[in-house]
Amino acid sequence: MKVFISIDMEGISGVVSSEQCTPGNPEYERARLMMTQEANAAILGARAAGATEVAVSDSHGSMRNLLIEELDTWADLIYGSPKPFGMMEGLDDSFGVVFLVGYHARAGTLNAILDHTYSSRCVHHVELNGRPVGEIGLNAALAGFHGVPVGLVTGDQAATAEAAALLGPALQTVTVKRAVGNQAAVCLHPEEVQSLVRQAAEHALSTEVLPLKLETPVVLRMQLKSSLMADYASLIPGARRLDGYTVEYAHEDYLAVYRTFRAMVRLAS
Repeated sequence: MKVFISIDMEGISGVVSSEQCTPGNPEYERARLMMTQEANAAILGARAAGATEVAVSDSHGSMRNLLIEELDTWADLIYGSPKPFGMMEGLDDSFGVVFLVGYHARAGTLNAILDHTYSSRCVHHVELNGRPVGEIGLNAALAGFHGVPVGLVTGDQAATAEAAALLGPALQTVTVKRAVGNQAAVCLHPEEVQSLVRQAAEHALSTEVLPLKLETPVVLRMQLKSSLMADYASLIPGARRLDGYTVEYAHEDYLAVYRTFRAMVRLAS
């Protein structure tokens, strides 16, 4: 079985501030090392369960965070930005399962580390077919479009609860820290986290989870943080302006919806 890992940074244990997630700040180098170590834990778990191939997509910021020289040699790294499908670049129907590692809760979640949906600068709220989603939901739906289930999600307690509510009780989750605010958490030790992630990744390959399938046409509704941002997002052909802050887009093809969402965010930014 081929395994696809999309890894973000805000949901890594020990990461609690935006400074840690931003190149040029003193703690960023430590954060990217811990991110790489959690990626390796997921890779090792997949390998132990018999995975035939693992691809890792660096999914944070510039998407140039993972230390390739420290990454397990067995995995292929999808690196850099922009990529047509961003956090999920490289995924297709040849994969058997997706892992979302180091993920965070959607924008507006109480007691969640660095909660946001794709852009903390401009995105206030996102829905797919009327259901509120964050990056977990947006990316799980893309996996589901290809017929691939999400088998593992790791992050803080808000992220793993969001994932379980969306994807069901069979989903493997690892709560690596418990947020007590937007930038404060009780964090598990990295060695304990890596052990838990390895075990959960191994179990995920033998657990049956159904892909997330959306009814079509898929309706994306996004609320921006200012009317000017919505002005720009609504320039996309086919977009419909609902009010000062809200833009809607519908399409039969979720790939088109996903790419349009990313284009809207870029325009709004």
